[in-house]
Amino acid sequence: MQMSDQKEIAAPPAEVYAALLTPEILKACVPGATEVTGSPEEGFEASVTQKVGPVKATFKGQVTLSDLVPGEKLTITGEGKGGAAGFAKGGAVVTLAPSETGTLLSYDVEAKVGGKLAQLGSRIIDGFAKKMADQFFVNLQTHLAPEGAGGEEAAAEKKGWFKKITGA
Repeated sequence: MQMSDQKEIAAPPAEVYAALLTPEILKACVPGATEVTGSPEEGFEASVTQKVGPVKATFKGQVTLSDLVPGEKLTITGEGKGGAAGFAKGGAVVTLAPSETGTLLSYDVEAKVGGKLAQLGSRIIDGFAKKMADQFFVNLQTHLAPEGAGGEEAAAEKKGWFKKITGA
């Protein structure tokens, strides 16, 4: 399966980049994530429960990051096993560019699935992958720039979060 898309995120590229490297934010943004631990240097371990068509499974996997260019680009490679449901593995190249509204995030994904998941057919898998990606970016946008959430207090809290992560 291959998938490419672009999303507008209403936050500066450095903030989007930092969010993509933070386990707590990834857990909040990845649909079905029950656990995300690790670091960008060591890699992440994740546990995600999802239902794809009639198959429901908990995937446990490893994610590594490479080609890190702060505020601009990163490559994500991962592999997850879902027991009898099968496996998924693949990678994505993510690029960030400044835009009028914040950041234009572009991604190119290549993934493979096996086991019961592969038996569902590419139409179901591709639709599910698109839905998961869209939900991730909705969650990321909400996390980075919640609309009308608490005004100055939320902005101060968000600024503190960004400063804590980047040291800026």
